[in-house]
Amino acid sequence: MIVITGGAGMIGSIIAWHLNTKLNRDDIVIVDRITHEDQWQNLSHRQYAQYLDKDQLMSWLEGRTDIEGIVHMGAISATTERDFNKLVADNIQYSQALWGWCAENKVPFFYASSAATYGDGNNGYDDASIENLRPLNGYGYSKHFFDQWALRQVKNNLPAPPAWAGFKFFNVYGPNEYHKERMASVALHTFNQFSQTGTMKLFKGTKAGIEDGMQMRDFVYVKDAAAVVSFFLQSAIAKKPAPSAIYNIGTGKARSFKDLAMAVMTSMQRKPDITYIDMPLDLQGRYQYFTEATMRKVAEAGYSLPFHTLEQGVADYVQNYLMQEDKYC
Repeated sequence: MIVITGGAGMIGSIIAWHLNTKLNRDDIVIVDRITHEDQWQNLSHRQYAQYLDKDQLMSWLEGRTDIEGIVHMGAISATTERDFNKLVADNIQYSQALWGWCAENKVPFFYASSAATYGDGNNGYDDASIENLRPLNGYGYSKHFFDQWALRQVKNNLPAPPAWAGFKFFNVYGPNEYHKERMASVALHTFNQFSQTGTMKLFKGTKAGIEDGMQMRDFVYVKDAAAVVSFFLQSAIAKKPAPSAIYNIGTGKARSFKDLAMAVMTSMQRKPDITYIDMPLDLQGRYQYFTEATMRKVAEAGYSLPFHTLEQGVADYVQNYLMQEDKYC
């Protein structure tokens, strides 16, 4: 049996999709706390054994010997979250409790970190080391703290799961993100804005040397992100685990927001139109202008499947989900 926390979220529900459709697994326990009125629809096409509220999980795990792996995607993922006590409880202490259970019960553990841990990128985006990173917000720091804590457990020979990995997800986009509202991808915002107004608003180049709409991100399609996580999970279940470490999940190629918006509008088979606006004050000073994952470690761990290009991922998302009556994967 496989446990997926955050299983009703975008990445978690697509990991469940991958397990259902690619690996023919339905012995899945979905753990989450659904607060958006439509988020349940992320599970409408899934086959799974049980759903638990996040506060039920630790007691449910007591005495169980049938858990093959825990995939911990559940967290506060809003980069704008200002209540640090909530971030500590949900993104650090809850993760530590699951790590401890997996260590004690010898169960593989895979968790979501974030590219937000890299901060402004002055120290690069190489997952070979997490030293000297300076996140730009409390969310990024909470993820960085747990990465540091996990590595310290291993370094000091303290209890650790038999196989584990932390995944620094870069800019993930794709189906089942509809509940994320402001924190949804620019791909979804482009589709919605362009459908409603005939134009897409992008930020002006508010930093020297950055042209309008040319802030760069490593955009990774959610199906690729799920495939990487599933590879690590299945390798561990097969007793041939990839090296336990922290890994980037991106494409290794930065693209501009303008490229992304153009790809969405082109996939809608309409003439693109972009309007440039000032960046909100609450983002200024806390904004990444460039991200690009170093993907060497994932390849060295044995993952060899190709990633969707930006245009391929956007076309699948727009044409097979967003433009369909049922947009859920």
